[in-house]
Amino acid sequence: MLHNIFDSHSHYDDEKFDTDRDKLIPHLFRSGVSYIMHAATDEESSAFGIEASQRYESFYTSVGIHPLDLDKLTDSTLLNIERLAKENNKVKAIGEIGLDYHYEPFDRELQKKVFASQIEIANRLGLPVIVHIRDAIQDGVNILKELRPKGVVHCFSGSCETAEELIGIGMYIGFTGALTFKNSKKARRVAAIVPKDKLLLETDCPYMAPEPLRSMRCDSSMIAYTAAVAAELQGVSAQEILDMTCENAKRLFDIR
Repeated sequence: MLHNIFDSHSHYDDEKFDTDRDKLIPHLFRSGVSYIMHAATDEESSAFGIEASQRYESFYTSVGIHPLDLDKLTDSTLLNIERLAKENNKVKAIGEIGLDYHYEPFDRELQKKVFASQIEIANRLGLPVIVHIRDAIQDGVNILKELRPKGVVHCFSGSCETAEELIGIGMYIGFTGALTFKNSKKARRVAAIVPKDKLLLETDCPYMAPEPLRSMRCDSSMIAYTAAVAAELQGVSAQEILDMTCENAKRLFDIR
């Protein structure tokens, strides 16, 4: 059985896990999953991650507000995110933060302002960022190059050239089960050239289940399928990919 799986981006607060969450997470830790990182999307999701991180030794969390959740932004949101990060030692990142221009209506200037503000929180606290960028790659890269946080761009869908720009400023590149999809030629080209020490694997569960499980609810164990594709592209075994990406995530998130 493959082991040493580090799921660097999950959403176990999603309602799709409501029926069996308390049984599933312990089962995953007995079935090859070594670490799980919860990617928060708002204050409620941040609170879930902190509570879960106290229940499970190898469960860690971020705190932050997603660009598509800015309708929940209040005058105290960013102050609360910074407070939660300071007060909880299992908060290992600020995220999921970024830019998403896919859906209308959206306020690009507000998204950019809140993205930058959360990067500044991360930089003040010495934490990495978990970054979401969709249909906004140039604005996202520009902000990251200006503020130069450490962190990961998750579910990467950009070009090799963009990946190289991000790696050049120290960012990691994260791949989901989308890497296994038949139409994932672009992502596969990037996964083949990412340096081994900058590669992370993730689920984005319950979304992005890999082939051949694409119609199913995703969970952290399914990273094994993504690892098999990444291993082929990198010219190593699936277990080697899992070992490397686990060490990469532990290094990024300062987990010892």
